[in-house]
Amino acid sequence: MSLTAAPAAAERPVRPALGPGARAAKRALDLLIGVPACVLGAPLLALLALAIRLESPGHPIYRQRRVGRDGVPFDILKLRTMVRGAEFTGAGLSIQEGDERITRMGALLRRASLDELPNLWNVVRGEMSLVGPRPTLQVQVDRYTERQRGRLAVKPGITGWAQVNGRAALPWSERIELDVFYVEHASLALDLRILARTVRVLARGDGLYKGETGGWGR
Repeated sequence: MSLTAAPAAAERPVRPALGPGARAAKRALDLLIGVPACVLGAPLLALLALAIRLESPGHPIYRQRRVGRDGVPFDILKLRTMVRGAEFTGAGLSIQEGDERITRMGALLRRASLDELPNLWNVVRGEMSLVGPRPTLQVQVDRYTERQRGRLAVKPGITGWAQVNGRAALPWSERIELDVFYVEHASLALDLRILARTVRVLARGDGLYKGETGGWGR
């Protein structure tokens, strides 16, 4: 099997690879890693939340409605990295490197992807998985083609095939196709490979922001 996403006709339906048994095993892996990670990460999360609160006003935990598996909405939890109300100012939901709305603490959190630490709570609650397409906004889903909606056939993840192959620096359509590729080839072996590659990606800090052709507006 070649782990690369090839261009596909928009009409070709997405065929999810995971059956009931594989989904159960994937959920077991999520809990096996997610529950201890939540417990062990709690002291760090508390310190980071305090640092965020001391630097700028507003709750340190940021909630945003995202679209989950089969289009079911849920509230994603993240550490706040921008000033309060940032989505209503400046470039809105679009974030570029050097964005003045990002706080100093927020820049550090984004560099290490520690702002996504509360995502583990979403994993334990069953709204997300450790590995899967990143959860997106309804305004983005509304622009999907029928094939692109296939990325909603699995739970969204903290990391995924698109995240270890370019992250936000990729054009939006290419990111979606990588996500669809994951849906059609998902397995525990691929999940473990993605988790291992995620460590290397985080160490380099690649693809944190949109590149010249990145972003969902294109």
